Amino acid sequence: QVQLVESGGGLVQAGGSLRLSCAASGRTFSRFVMGWFRQAPGKEREFVAAISWSGGSTSSADSVKGRFTISRDNAKNTVYLQMNSLKPEDTAVYFCGAGSSFEDYDFWGQGTQVTVSS
Repeated sequence: QVQLVESGGGLVQAGGSLRLSCAASGRTFSRFVMGWFRQAPGKEREFVAAISWSGGSTSSADSVKGRFTISRDNAKNTVYLQMNSLKPEDTAVYFCGAGSSFEDYDFWGQGTQVTVSS
């Protein structure tokens, strides 16, 4: 089992940056694909970025390419999402997930709010 706790959200002006962290419990963190998703009010949860267990492969949504970077530190059981050049449309609750593939997630955190003001 894996428990996930996100942190690092907050209020930022457009053009600013935030770094989200997702700390995982359990000794098998390094075996999981990790992903970031977001959900804006009135919208469905959408994929943001994912990273393989080794960190050697990543994937990201077109809407965040060139602005967001996912990374992980298996020694710290933590996955990060560096968000630069933030836009108001990035406002959402951001969740991290752990799973067996980029398309399949079994465990979720509670989420952290990101608000970007114009």
